[in-house]
Amino acid sequence: PRIYYTESQKALMWERWRKGESLQQIAQLFDRNHSSIQRILAETGGIQPVPRCRSRLTLTLAEREEISRGLIAGHSIRSIAMRLRRAPSTISREVNRNGGSSDYRASLADQAAWDRALRPKTCKLVHNRNLAHLVAEKLQLQWSPEQIAGWLRCAYPENEEHQVSHETIYRTLFIQARGALKKELLAHLRRTRVMRRSRHHTQKTDNHGRIVDAV
Repeated sequence: PRIYYTESQKALMWERWRKGESLQQIAQLFDRNHSSIQRILAETGGIQPVPRCRSRLTLTLAEREEISRGLIAGHSIRSIAMRLRRAPSTISREVNRNGGSSDYRASLADQAAWDRALRPKTCKLVHNRNLAHLVAEKLQLQWSPEQIAGWLRCAYPENEEHQVSHETIYRTLFIQARGALKKELLAHLRRTRVMRRSRHHTQKTDNHGRIVDAV
């Protein structure tokens, strides 16, 4: 059966992974097989994902409840927007994407907003083929992702579309975002392991500390 871990347990996994512990050592903390730890860490190539959160400009649950009450009372979108000090277009978009005036429910709309916020974003290198080509060229020249990211910042200081973080490059290579960078480019990394290890990790680990092949 599939083993599930709580968010706090996952946080502990990442903490121990950053300290350089092997999969086997981390698994012992939970009295589990190392393969269940490997599954969690390999999902993002051994790079801890950044916690996703909603923008401060996003409607709150309290605001959504006010929208719901206003709709039930028959108030117009404009009057509801005025009461909440929001743009009418914001309220209109909120209502239309969540069932319309007759079926709008605050709790369901709020949960849907969280689901959208937590949904993984598409890799930048998938959409920007020119940027992906530049990154691939430098990887073939044995440049590290850190060097590539730094070079892009210097070469294109005013163009954010031609900049990408080294973590995004690592993540794209390790988890193989479809159509972004070719798997063969892994061979050009100075460290060709498929899960990125902590700088505290020692080389005396056994095969339980590695992923056999890329996703």
